[in-house]
Amino acid sequence: MTFASPFLATLESRGFIHQLTDAGALDAAAAEGMITGYIGFDCTGPSLHIGHLVSIMMLRHLQAAGHRPIVVMGGGTTKVGDPSGKDDARPLLDDAAIAANMASIRTAFERFVVFGDGPSDAVMVNNDDWLSTISYVPFLREIGRHFSINRMLTFDSVRLRLDREQPLSFLEFNYMIVQAYDFLELNRRFGCVLQMGGSDQWGNIVGGADLIRRVEGRQAWGLTTPLITRADGSKMGKTAAGAVWLNRDLLPDFDYWQLWRNTDDRDVARFLKLFTDLSLAEIDGVMAGDINAAKVRLATEATALCRGQEAADAAAATAAATFGGGAGEALPKFAVAEPVTILDALVGLGFAASKGEARRLVAGGGARVDGEAVVDEGVMVGPGGKVSAGKKRHGLIIAV
Repeated sequence: MTFASPFLATLESRGFIHQLTDAGALDAAAAEGMITGYIGFDCTGPSLHIGHLVSIMMLRHLQAAGHRPIVVMGGGTTKVGDPSGKDDARPLLDDAAIAANMASIRTAFERFVVFGDGPSDAVMVNNDDWLSTISYVPFLREIGRHFSINRMLTFDSVRLRLDREQPLSFLEFNYMIVQAYDFLELNRRFGCVLQMGGSDQWGNIVGGADLIRRVEGRQAWGLTTPLITRADGSKMGKTAAGAVWLNRDLLPDFDYWQLWRNTDDRDVARFLKLFTDLSLAEIDGVMAGDINAAKVRLATEATALCRGQEAADAAAATAAATFGGGAGEALPKFAVAEPVTILDALVGLGFAASKGEARRLVAGGGARVDGEAVVDEGVMVGPGGKVSAGKKRHGLIIAV
């Protein structure tokens, strides 16, 4: 459909919308005045990854259109565990681990949305503030009575686990109820009328909107994004080497930039729409030129949003110097007092988790020193040497 509100028109034109409840009513509300919407992020690890970026960018577009975004830190829901897309229960974390993860995660949002006290300034809340104060029997009477087990069994998060004959604990089964309660609580506290999330959250989101209607008699809406995959079918957020973290203490700026630079040709235009602020006209112009230049623009724009313009420019300069035969400032470094073996160098630079893994990298022909393939694990590398693992990871050996 053609949307009247700038917010939904932007999401539609850039490829964000998969499912939407009562699109016409939401579009009218967003066109008539400011609305408040939220997305929740559980604290299962010390950082979010690029698979979360689609959701974060939706909050950015919501605010850019004059509306108020709420970032919900899942201090409470993390204690329950979201069964969506999982064959097994997530490991249960203690309060200290959840608090540490939350403190680390929350910094990622500061570059994407503006927090403050203004009408459209972003708000960050922790759902543990209300979930951990719930009394069980009153909660069952007030909230639980609105949920049908028959319907809950049809939701993908439950049905797929049962179809695969994988166990689903009663704790996990309650996740959709506590997430729905989050939406109700946010509606009561902030007038929140929109929940957004990935397509795997559709059942949970619809449950929350329905709960608001039943308990408060007010209308609320849900919006989900499609599952974002690369052209080769792999999920965003994952690589062969593991998760692509947003936090720089888990992934250096240069590595983050380089991952975007290595985007498949078929994905560049789509990722420019999803993961940068470039207008559609600017994207058309970028795509009309050289594809490698377009990839560099994607990498620099995406890195600037997440890590800052200075980090993005430094990574781009490093790449130009490195692949032109030089050595850039932003490359990972390993300081040594004297030459070390290629195995120690690979481990020291973080390209291998152990000497055994480094040995396999050398045996497989994936290690290079100053551009030359290494076939002997006893090769020594001293200060000034450039070590590469595969085609995408490069580091410098420097003197202590």
